[in-house]
Amino acid sequence: MSIDVDVTNLVGRRATNRWERTSVGDILERVTWSQPDTEAIVGWEGAYGDDRFARLTYRQSDDVANQVANGLRAGGLVQGDRVALFCENSVEAYLAKIGIAKAGMVAVPINPSLADDVVTHLIEKTEPKFTIVDAELWPRAEKSFGATDLRPDVTITIGGEPAPGSVSFAEFTAGGSTAEPEVTIHGDDIWQILFTSGTTALPKGVMISHSSTMFAAYGFSLTLTRGVHIESDVRLATFLPIIYHIGDQIFTFPAFLAGGTLVIGRRPAADAIAAAISAERVTALWAGSPAMVNALAETITSSPAAFDVSSLRVVVYGWAALSPTTLDVLKVLCGNELVVVEIFGQTESISCHRFWPDKWDDLYRRTAPEHNYVGIPSPLLASMLVDPAGVPIDEPGVPGEAVYRSPAITAGYYRDEEATKDAFRDGWFHSGDSCVYGEDGHRIMVDRFKDIVKSGGENVSTIRVESVLVQHPAVQRAAVIGVPHPRWGEAVTAVVVPNESGYADERSIIAFCRDRLAAFESPKSVIFAQDLPETVGGKVLKYKLRKQYQGWFETS
Repeated sequence: MSIDVDVTNLVGRRATNRWERTSVGDILERVTWSQPDTEAIVGWEGAYGDDRFARLTYRQSDDVANQVANGLRAGGLVQGDRVALFCENSVEAYLAKIGIAKAGMVAVPINPSLADDVVTHLIEKTEPKFTIVDAELWPRAEKSFGATDLRPDVTITIGGEPAPGSVSFAEFTAGGSTAEPEVTIHGDDIWQILFTSGTTALPKGVMISHSSTMFAAYGFSLTLTRGVHIESDVRLATFLPIIYHIGDQIFTFPAFLAGGTLVIGRRPAADAIAAAISAERVTALWAGSPAMVNALAETITSSPAAFDVSSLRVVVYGWAALSPTTLDVLKVLCGNELVVVEIFGQTESISCHRFWPDKWDDLYRRTAPEHNYVGIPSPLLASMLVDPAGVPIDEPGVPGEAVYRSPAITAGYYRDEEATKDAFRDGWFHSGDSCVYGEDGHRIMVDRFKDIVKSGGENVSTIRVESVLVQHPAVQRAAVIGVPHPRWGEAVTAVVVPNESGYADERSIIAFCRDRLAAFESPKSVIFAQDLPETVGGKVLKYKLRKQYQGWFETS
């Protein structure tokens, strides 16, 4: 093998040699030189289709990823080819992504909950050359695949047999070469296209580079190894989506960069998460929303003899502030050493702001959950607030858009130059999130700009109103939207899912809010619903609610 080296130029270099490159596909392989027999990946019940993938060491995990990479190359695929995954969480799907990266190809995970026409659009945009599907999801994928003349190549046999014309993942990898593929990869190469959640428009393809993933993962490895005596003792668990969600960057790879273990759950369910923490002695958990943290705490306290969560040292949540009452319960259950941290980021920029309630205890207990303090940017993230003209905002309490610069940021939107130029105007990535500076420079998340309600000349943060609504004893979940109104322009309107413990009525809920919010912030009407439309990650699809109830004040 010839060696291509450059010992003359000091600029314009590209690190592509295997010994110095940055590649997601190398993450598992490098640990095989130190801890090959350490458990790398554990699949919780339901998160694997074949028993041989239930528990894998670093050596075994790397071998499977190599078999995927070499199988793709043997099938005629070349670097840069896209491989679509229509899958929920599983050990097989996760290792397939690493195998795709090893081959220098591009993983294109598609959220199975998207509508058929949206899936068809994403397939047409990315033009995948190979597909991997879950057996239980194939009926959902079949229509979109047929519309684009795409066929299933490999099936992960969770919930069924291989889709017609495909082979099982076990068959695809069985007997394949476990040798590292000889592929030239540079850190700036794209290894994954992740789609935005599509809460306001068609999903955009976020281009993720090898280097971006590595920076994001290393940054969170520091956070997730808190509280364990030796960093390689970290046992990181996630039951939230990691196949088609940006959480894979910061809630899977950090375990490997520390030499620890990743526990993968199929879907988020409080009882399964509690059981996994107990059985696998999980030390770090990506919990998602405060609602899931609340559900987890309630599950454990309702059956204290069934669960031992004393191993848990770090819990990460996002999207809203956690109630101090819930934090106090967790400290009793897990021990006072438990650290919780709220993060604030997005698919395009996952460096994140971070807020530690333990670090800013007084501020937290005075303001949560009504004010969603998201803290300060991570050391990898340059961030400021700007007005609509792009002028930096310095004054506390003045809403502005959060803009970012970071090595852990998207390279752009795939095949969408116009959207990319708009997002990166003025040399900063524009997040679309409205924030204000609070005490000591901490950022407070106000809302997505498109979710802010403009009522009677005032801007209302739906997040703030929702944080009050869920404190009502009869309210389980709530979403706030702006609905056209002849007097107010938009009326603050609450869509509420009542719980089973109390009687919910509109008058008491509005009165509850008026005791805690300004008059212009309080809901003008309350709509009761059985559930809320949401992404798998737990974000409410407010555009669907706005469409459903746009005529509410014409008929009510």
